[in-house]
Amino acid sequence: MKDKVVVCAYHNVGYRCLEELLRQGADVRLVFSHEDSPGEEIWFQSVRDLAARHGIPCITSSINDAENRAILAELAPDFLLSFYYRNMITPQVLALATRGALNLHGSYLPRFRGRVPVNWAVIKGEGTTGATLHYMVEKPDAGEIVDQEQVEIAFEDTAFDVFNKVTEAALTVLRRSWPLLVAGTAPRIPMDLTAGNYCRGRKPEDGRIDWNMSAVEIYNLVRGVTHPYPGAFTTLAGKKLLVWQAYPVEGTGDPGRVLSTQPLLVGTGSGVLELRRLQFEGEAELCAADFVRTTPCHGELFT
Repeated sequence: MKDKVVVCAYHNVGYRCLEELLRQGADVRLVFSHEDSPGEEIWFQSVRDLAARHGIPCITSSINDAENRAILAELAPDFLLSFYYRNMITPQVLALATRGALNLHGSYLPRFRGRVPVNWAVIKGEGTTGATLHYMVEKPDAGEIVDQEQVEIAFEDTAFDVFNKVTEAALTVLRRSWPLLVAGTAPRIPMDLTAGNYCRGRKPEDGRIDWNMSAVEIYNLVRGVTHPYPGAFTTLAGKKLLVWQAYPVEGTGDPGRVLSTQPLLVGTGSGVLELRRLQFEGEAELCAADFVRTTPCHGELFT
């Protein structure tokens, strides 16, 4: 008799991992997902649609709700699997999975435990990250590791580029690990939390540029929150200005001061940043050349 599986999933990682489980013949009895947020750019595949196509019930209220705990207790799943599910799952719910509750996290744990790990890895200028399958415990992203796969972060990669790499790494990990979990032979490697770090969630206002930072640090922020994320921003003449693409170059100048318009160069706390794509809030996105034709800004100060 096959193990009964309950999946908590959202986003592309959730979609692709649920798809992989079904490809391997897992007996997925129930899916928990989320309603799409009206304030979020929905660029990823729908877990709910995938579940519907396979005739699997999908619940979008929290798995921790009392009525959902009762459903799970009656179902008595062998495995509970979480793939980019956005709610912390309580210990009472985790205990309902008789063979284990596992999460696929988008970093090479114990580095970048917590929220939005891909964005944080890019913002912090990391050269690698990855995907990790681990057992869930009360403390977030802290349980024993089953398997993990590392990916490279190129200097030019945006968070979107890295997210796609991490998605493929997550599939690789699940493809290797699921047969071992079913067979009861999967590793359980203790996680050394002292070797890692924990990151909070990010809000759109966290994208404000501090021009006293170095050009490389600002560049990492820009590429870490550029499309499809809310974007890095500054202020010019009292108007919010989004910076969607930039690149660090050699040079010096007062932090935030526009040094040149061809190319569009701005001074920072260390080095100079070339701005390549910009957008005043509520207006069209422009390349730098078109922006400076319509917005005289030489010598102006970004704040």
